[in-house]
Amino acid sequence: MSYFEQIDPLKVPSHVAVIMDGNGRWAKSHGKERIFGHFNGVESVRATLKAAVKSGVKYLTLYAFSTENWNRPKEEVEALMNLLVHTITGEIDELDKNEVRLHAIGDIDSLPESCKTELHAAMERTSGNNKVNLILALSYSSRWEINQAVKRILAEGLKPEEISDHLISSYLCTAAFPDPELLIRTSGEKRISNFLLWQIAYSELYFTETHWPDFNEEEFYKAICDYQTRERRFGKTSEQIHTGMGINEKTT
Repeated sequence: MSYFEQIDPLKVPSHVAVIMDGNGRWAKSHGKERIFGHFNGVESVRATLKAAVKSGVKYLTLYAFSTENWNRPKEEVEALMNLLVHTITGEIDELDKNEVRLHAIGDIDSLPESCKTELHAAMERTSGNNKVNLILALSYSSRWEINQAVKRILAEGLKPEEISDHLISSYLCTAAFPDPELLIRTSGEKRISNFLLWQIAYSELYFTETHWPDFNEEEFYKAICDYQTRERRFGKTSEQIHTGMGINEKTT
C-alpha cells in the first residue's frame, strides 16, 4: 500500500512548510557543481506541490532563499537568481491551470529587478486562484521578519498593554496565513535555520535523510502519514485532548 493510500483525509494538515535542503550535497555525490543540485531540485518542487494539491493541503511554504544565502559564492547566488526567474516564468501557466495562488514572503526588495518583475507578474496572474496557496520564502529569515515587525510596532506607537501574540502575528510576513501544522526538513539536518521561528511554536517537525532533489510525491505523503500519528496537545495533557478540552489553533 502506498503512503498516499494510508492518508486520513480528515487529518491532513492545512499548512505544510518545507526547508528544501541538500541540493549541494546531492550534486557533489553525483560529481557535479552545486548549481546542478538546484536545477534538479526544481522537479522536487513540482512533485511536492502536486502532492500537496492531491492530499488536500491548502498552504505550502517553501524556504527557497534565506537572507544568509546572500553570503554564498557570487556565482552560485547569480545562478540561483537566474534559476528563480526561469522557473517562475516557466511554471506560471501550470500554476494558473491548477488554481494555485503564488505568494512571496521575505525582503523582496533585495531581489534583482528581473526576479521582482517576474514574481509580481506571477502573483498578479494567479491572484484569483484559491485551490492551494504556494508561499515562497525569498531573502527571508525569521529574525529579519521579527526585527521588521518590532520596528513597525514601535513606529506606530503602540502601548505595552496593546501587545499580544495575536498582534505580533499580524505584523509578520505570514499574517494572512495559518501557522504551519507540519514542518519538513530534508537531507538529514535537524535544525530550523532561522525559518518561521514564531509560526512553528506548535508545529510538528519531520526530518528525513532524503536530499531535496530526491524528494518526491511519495516522500511527501510519507511525511503526512507520520504527522497523522502525532498527538497534538498544545501544552494540554492527553486526557484533556481526548475529552475535548484542547485549545483552538490559528485559522483563517
